[in-house]
Parts: sequence; C-alpha cells; structure tokens
Amino acid sequence: MFRGRERKQIFEERAGIMRALAHPSRLMMVDELSRGERCVCELRDLVGADMSTVSKHLSLLKEAGIVDCRKEGVQVFYRLRVPCVLNVFGCVEAVRDEQARHGMGRSGPIVQRS
Repeated sequence: MFRGRERKQIFEERAGIMRALAHPSRLMMVDELSRGERCVCELRDLVGADMSTVSKHLSLLKEAGIVDCRKEGVQVFYRLRVPCVLNVFGCVEAVRDEQARHGMGRSGPIVQRS
C-alpha cells in the first residue's frame, strides 16, 4: 500500500475533493447536473446567486475534477465529469438517518464552519 508522504498526499487530495463539495450551492448544482448538462444560467437560477458566485462555485468543482464544461457561442454548459460522485449523497443520507435514529439532528454534534 502507500506509505508516509504518498499516503498523506492521497488524503490531502481526498480532502480537497470533499472541500469542493462542501457547500450547499455546490451540492445543489451537482445534484442538478446528475440529470444532465446544464447552462450556467440554469444553475444560477437554481441556487439564486449572482453569476460571479456561481462561476466561482463551478470553478472549484471543475478544479476538483467533478465537473467539465463546454462553450456554445456565449453560453457555457456544465456536466458531471465523474457521475460516481453522486454515491457520496447516499453515504451522507445514511449518516443523516443514523443521526435521526440517535436523536442527533441539526442541534447535534456536527459543527459547520465556513
């Protein structure tokens, strides 16, 4: 298996991918892209943010290798590059279900930091 520096680098890369997903707007966009390619304007309307903010979110997702884009005239269309990222949602839902079973919900021990 991996040792020392290699192992640490793998975990740092994994954390970078998780950070790219760790925002409600980005999660909403990934979920929407699971249904197919979308124009930036559609994603902007979905999350209700200005174009600059949406572009920054999409840039983070693209840098992480989660989405890809193509231009058609002046419009930019995004799609999921690795649809298996949706498997993360299933795992998150399993954790939420477990929290609910143990009475942990929103006021539980999960700490959100910006």
